[in-house]
Amino acid sequence: HYFIQSNLRMMLTVLVSLLMVADGARIDRKDGKPPNIVIMYMDDMGWGDVGVNGNWAKETPNIDRMAAEGMLFPSFYSAAPICSPSRASLMTGRLPIRNGFYTTNRHGVNAYTPQTIVGGISETEKLMPELLGEAGYKSKVIGKWHLGHRPQYLPLNRGFDEFFGSSNCHFKGDDIKTPNMPVYKDDKMIGRYYTNFTISQGLSNLTQIFIREGLDFIEKQAKADNPFLLYWTPDANHQPAYASEMFWGKSIRGSRYGDSVMEVDYGVGVILAKLKELNIHQNTLVFFSSDNGAEGIAKSSGGSNGPLLCGKQTTFEGGMREPGIAWWPGTIHPGTVTSQVGTTMDILVTAANLAGVKLPQDRVYDGMDLFPVLSGKVDRVERPVWYYRGNELFAVRVGKWKMHLWTWNHEHYQFCPGQWVWDVTTPDQVNRTSNPVVFDLDNDPGEKYQITKGDRFQEATALITPYLEEHRQTMVKGVPSLNYCDAMVMNWAPPGCEEINYCLQGPTTSQIKLCGWDH
Repeated sequence: HYFIQSNLRMMLTVLVSLLMVADGARIDRKDGKPPNIVIMYMDDMGWGDVGVNGNWAKETPNIDRMAAEGMLFPSFYSAAPICSPSRASLMTGRLPIRNGFYTTNRHGVNAYTPQTIVGGISETEKLMPELLGEAGYKSKVIGKWHLGHRPQYLPLNRGFDEFFGSSNCHFKGDDIKTPNMPVYKDDKMIGRYYTNFTISQGLSNLTQIFIREGLDFIEKQAKADNPFLLYWTPDANHQPAYASEMFWGKSIRGSRYGDSVMEVDYGVGVILAKLKELNIHQNTLVFFSSDNGAEGIAKSSGGSNGPLLCGKQTTFEGGMREPGIAWWPGTIHPGTVTSQVGTTMDILVTAANLAGVKLPQDRVYDGMDLFPVLSGKVDRVERPVWYYRGNELFAVRVGKWKMHLWTWNHEHYQFCPGQWVWDVTTPDQVNRTSNPVVFDLDNDPGEKYQITKGDRFQEATALITPYLEEHRQTMVKGVPSLNYCDAMVMNWAPPGCEEINYCLQGPTTSQIKLCGWDH
């Protein structure tokens, strides 16, 4: 009975999704123009870092106001529990296992794009700015790119019209064994973190620069009457966190991380205010989210995942459930709290539909069009959420049920400090495929009470199994991009370095090897 009912439910879900896409194509656009798209994508910000999700400090008034004026997604997910794969999925609308942002060097480990990485986002993937460019959109990415730092992978070679930020995170180098990260303006380096763009003991004005860049881009496109895509992704929340003098030492959370959250919240506020000032707010869809959960290993120096289990690097809720807010005055009913489960991959599919761009038919997209939900035409559509860690599917959610097929905290790192669930936050990788662990996320978002037998277990298994079987049978994995590392490809001499006399001497012979991912 359970399996028959679940198969019918899955078929109905697919049908409703198709109808939503067809219905979503009929959009009443303001003055016949497609809406502008703004994506505010934070770095290592946890679900519990924003006041609207219950943070005790209440230091995100602008983000909270954005939710009050828009739609809050209590269940909104990234596609991976670590930065680079999550960002690759945001830009492609596809899981990392499909777009190639994973490794096969070791089973079930996370991989990303340090500056020794040889690969980057595959040239066969069509990124969001490339798609929207077909409809005349102008695009800019500001902040952290992290989809490959070699020239062929940089934003202007992958569809963006403008770029201000870095190809990597703001880790410090010494310019001898490890170059400091370059900062780009469009396709040329204009300096490096720490030497030209200073970060000193958590003090830096980088977020203020990123805010100004965002405002200037919005003003320029509004004046030219162009539809635009702004991908605003400051990395101030990533360890070591930083803030400008305006916010340095201001957070009652007592950490530089708290200061950095206050500053990106300020950025959210001034960008939304600029959209209103230019009277383009009713034709602009803004999404706010984060690339992965807060870093538990940072302990009191990091963020908060609220009541959720564990954090960054894990496939527990704290690692992949993120703040999720959509804002579009005049289209989204203010103060809506939706029961729709969303993912960051939905943003590309939604944006493409709003722009009137047809998605390529030669690949699978894992996102869904959220416009019917945002506009109030549909309450919710049941759909699966896939929790991948590297090359392995660790868990799946459908409805309120989450099924763990593998569990792993880590044998050395403390990704779940102060949190321990017997036989769940396991120090070693444990394969539970033949005897999965189920949680009821509606009543137990902290994943503390295991369901391993009985009627509820049968109900959950019957609902999830058809999705799981179909997913496995039809999965076509992308070629892994994150297997090889080489010190020779580090940021020794990025494009433009010769113009500012800041090229460095690196190794002259290749040292290519398998990357040593350990978590």
